[in-house]
Amino acid sequence: MVRAFAAVCVVPAGCAVLAGCAAGAPAPGPGPAPDPDELIRAATQRLTDACLTRQGLVPPRAGPGRPRDAGDRRVSAALFGAGPAELSLALPTGHVVRAHTDGCLAAAQQRLYGDQPGWFRASVVVNNLRPEADHTHRDLAEVRARHRAEIADWERLRARAVTEATTVLTSPPPKGNPPA
Repeated sequence: MVRAFAAVCVVPAGCAVLAGCAAGAPAPGPGPAPDPDELIRAATQRLTDACLTRQGLVPPRAGPGRPRDAGDRRVSAALFGAGPAELSLALPTGHVVRAHTDGCLAAAQQRLYGDQPGWFRASVVVNNLRPEADHTHRDLAEVRARHRAEIADWERLRARAVTEATTVLTSPPPKGNPPA
């Protein structure tokens, strides 16, 4: 079970993008504060959709009966990156998690978190604290104490992403090519 978790932990934002889970941005204003995860998902989708559109690609939407075709590979490469993964982190469980820095999702993460490689490292570690505790037969509190720096990085980068996501969602949608 740990094997599947370690391989998937870095992709939730990508899954939300593909599934169209965040199609609508949470409405700012009076009332309860929007869920930070929903803000980040909605901003990620907006940024990745704009990136794909600038490349002449149609953003994917998952759904029953949606046919797969050769264009899906092109969209997938543009969204998630292509070639060998540039980021890699070996976990104490023995699994290795990899990610690209060249796709639309990586660009969205860079915009939101301000440090895509740093976010990758922190999120992979934080998302795998329980599997590490299980694998090393340690208490979760002990494992969390060993990873205080990564948890602090995760909290700092996530707070930045919430602020950036709010800016992305309250700004007009991007048009044309971004400045170089």
